[in-house]
Amino acid sequence: MMRLPCKTIGVIVPHINQSFFSDAIAGIEEVCFEHGHSLIICQSHELQQQKNLAIETLIRQNVDCIFISVSTETRSATHLEGIIDHDIRLIQFDRYLDTFECKKVVNDNKKASFDAVERLLNEGYKRIAFLGGPDHVTILKEGKQGYLEAIEKAGINLTAGFTIINALNKDTATKISSQLLNTEEPPDAFLTVSDHQSLGVLQAAKALSVKVPEELGIIGFANESFTELIKPSLSSINQHGKELGRSIANSYFNGLGAKVDSGNINEPVVVRCDLIVRESSSKK
Repeated sequence: MMRLPCKTIGVIVPHINQSFFSDAIAGIEEVCFEHGHSLIICQSHELQQQKNLAIETLIRQNVDCIFISVSTETRSATHLEGIIDHDIRLIQFDRYLDTFECKKVVNDNKKASFDAVERLLNEGYKRIAFLGGPDHVTILKEGKQGYLEAIEKAGINLTAGFTIINALNKDTATKISSQLLNTEEPPDAFLTVSDHQSLGVLQAAKALSVKVPEELGIIGFANESFTELIKPSLSSINQHGKELGRSIANSYFNGLGAKVDSGNINEPVVVRCDLIVRESSSKK
């Protein structure tokens, strides 16, 4: 029996209350409204079990397509395969499994990280540490690659212990940055893959009386709303969440939603990033 369209899209994000994801949802909603489709929004809270439950729920709701940014715990594509098996289209965005064939809408995180490190170097920072996330999440791995390539291009010897890949939440970032800032040769800058990590670094610096940006530069990711409200304001990479959301929805309505046999299925749609320079990285 042919599956009848229900004009409903499912969206799964790690956290609804983060500006990047809420902006992406807003962009998705705009395009879906233009095409007479409604949304069902779920969040995984970074848990694989919660993500799998959300997928199962959306399959039971017989949605036409699922837009998903996978949780950091996600290593297996089994539940993504289940979406396709139920003849539901699939688009991954932001965080994705590169081993699974479907349409993807992403930022150029590698270039954004590279450019951020070059900005810090141009400001006079030399001992730049990196706070990232699990390497099996492609965008987080790309962010680390951009950092490493910029350090190598600058001819700087990478300091042992300056590349941290499991520090996504603020409390962990605060603890790790405190430890690094207490070493004999501490970092003089941090690049992070989230603004919540940057906030943790800033809190650690204040607790240790390290002056930002005079003694420590900080650049984060996502341009969360709080970054321009705190003191000093935090530099951040703007991922243009709303534009990315519109690109996700347009990919579906333009017929690019995942079908395993679709042409050009692994060619991602790339939305640009911009570095928003604020006080935390303006040393000069």
